[in-house]
Amino acid sequence: MVMFQEFHDPRLVAVYDAWGDRRLDTAFYLGLAAELSVTAIVDIGCGTGEITCALALQGHRVTGVDPAPAMLQVARHRPGGELVRWIEGDASSLEGQPADLAIMTAHVAQVIHHQDAWRATLTAAHRALRPGGHLAFESRNPDARAWLAWTPEASRQRLDTPVGVVDVWFDLTEVVGDLVRYDIHYGFASGSEELVSSNALRIRSQAGLERSLTDAGFEVRHVFGDWERSPVGPDSPELIFVATRS
Repeated sequence: MVMFQEFHDPRLVAVYDAWGDRRLDTAFYLGLAAELSVTAIVDIGCGTGEITCALALQGHRVTGVDPAPAMLQVARHRPGGELVRWIEGDASSLEGQPADLAIMTAHVAQVIHHQDAWRATLTAAHRALRPGGHLAFESRNPDARAWLAWTPEASRQRLDTPVGVVDVWFDLTEVVGDLVRYDIHYGFASGSEELVSSNALRIRSQAGLERSLTDAGFEVRHVFGDWERSPVGPDSPELIFVATRS
């Protein structure tokens, strides 16, 4: 079964991009790049390239890598897309001059739910960075248990997208340890079709993420609980990591 159909079906990619109006992470990553005075950035799992292109327009030399051709098709045609080096593949596809900063946004860390793939991603990120370079990403805080709201009643909303009005809702199907399985339903306004994407996320603990970073050769510098850089608490929605390559 192919998971995350919204990464591959062009109709659902258009719907996925409509969620961008609610993104809170863009300012954080743009600010971090400026704060660290970085030149070269790699965006692992760049998707439709919203942050990737914003960083390029800010003057950084940016490489965006993603395994989904439909997502990259959108990314290439964004304003600033011509400034970005795009690679179809995963983090192991990165090559060339080491970067100053690697980022994984939009909860990509959770999408990489197979543990071997997560370890391989961190190893590839380490290899792609210069010594002293930084890795930044976010993952939902499992203590906040956000998935409890992934029900049709609590999550239903209507999105205005390039393919028309689409009703979207979540349906939690299983939680086993830190692995959360759920379906996303997409109901098109015509009423003629409903698409369902069956997905799984690995919502790792702070301790588990810190351990995986250390094992991959990173030193954790900061862990924030939200996009305003608050300390992590039980109710914090995010675990936002900034780590340094040894």
